[in-house]
Amino acid sequence: MQTIEVADKHVVRQFLELPFTIYGNDSQWVCPLLNDIESVFDAQKNNFFSFGKCNRWILVDENNHPIGRIAAFINDKKAYNEEQPTGGCGFFECIDDQHAANMLFDQARTWLESHGMKAMNGPINFGENDMWWGLLVDGFTSPFYGMNYNPPYYKALFESYGFTVKYEQISNRIDVRKGLPEKVAKISSWVAKRNGYIFRHLDTADIPRFSRDFKEIYNDAWKDFENFTTVTDATIEETINKIKPVMDPNLIWFAYTSKDEPVAFVMILPDTNELIKGLNGRLDLIGKLKFLWNKFTVKHKRMRAVIMGTKEQYRNMGLESCLFMKLQEYTRPLKHYEELELSWVGDFNAKMLALHEAVGATYAKKHTTYMCTF
Repeated sequence: MQTIEVADKHVVRQFLELPFTIYGNDSQWVCPLLNDIESVFDAQKNNFFSFGKCNRWILVDENNHPIGRIAAFINDKKAYNEEQPTGGCGFFECIDDQHAANMLFDQARTWLESHGMKAMNGPINFGENDMWWGLLVDGFTSPFYGMNYNPPYYKALFESYGFTVKYEQISNRIDVRKGLPEKVAKISSWVAKRNGYIFRHLDTADIPRFSRDFKEIYNDAWKDFENFTTVTDATIEETINKIKPVMDPNLIWFAYTSKDEPVAFVMILPDTNELIKGLNGRLDLIGKLKFLWNKFTVKHKRMRAVIMGTKEQYRNMGLESCLFMKLQEYTRPLKHYEELELSWVGDFNAKMLALHEAVGATYAKKHTTYMCTF
């Protein structure tokens, strides 16, 4: 066995297509859009290259057949915020063979060490943590788009190498057909009447305004979390461009004070996997036609809450209940949505987990972010 750096189009294709070797007989798996995966490694499309670097490899057996892959990343904004300089690894796929997995982990480690790193987190993304982050360790049901899905044996591959749990990521779900608890409606009604808050869903005719509002809320809401870095205009623009083909503006809501100050938001997307299942990750001409057909004919059953936030000054005021009620008022009359996944919340974020419980969400699945020191 040997690792091969991804340095030409042939090996890029092998890197992208390797998951078919792992999941070919797994009915739960839906191949992500290969263009989305490849964009992570494209400096023209991923602004994280402006403050970081990455590399990737495949692993081939003695017959030169690909049997594994891995990528390694360094985010200069976060690498030195840990106890020791820390990089990351991700996009790991491997046959059920510890020796093969060790070779991949060793390759990532060697590259990271050559750039001064003393530890690596994984599996993570060379991008925001709302996509391709964490190892699935419980709840092996069909994934929502952007949520890592992997065979159960990956857990042993990571832990046998020496990875230990850094934190756990909990995803909860709301049964849309059942509806929100009655107390959520009561809180929402009381808050809206008493304080004069205004609620608006995304207006596609004024995306720049909502982008500014998102940035203002996000950078205030998340500033106290470990290793926080402010979200940039470039990152927001990149995110909007990615979600445009699938987003429903009526699922993205903002809360404002009576003086029009943006104070809270929730971003929910219909599950892209319902549109791309069967495309094998390819958006060639046939794939695009199938995607467009599905977009206008498929009635979504699932949604995913990608991210939400409330400015520190406006927490514990019931704004989240108001936002969820606005969502329910829109989705329930449609009668085709069945599930909303709230994903994911770190086990360190007790307030958000409590919010999930308050809106009637129940446990769905768990991912783990691991750490390995050198």
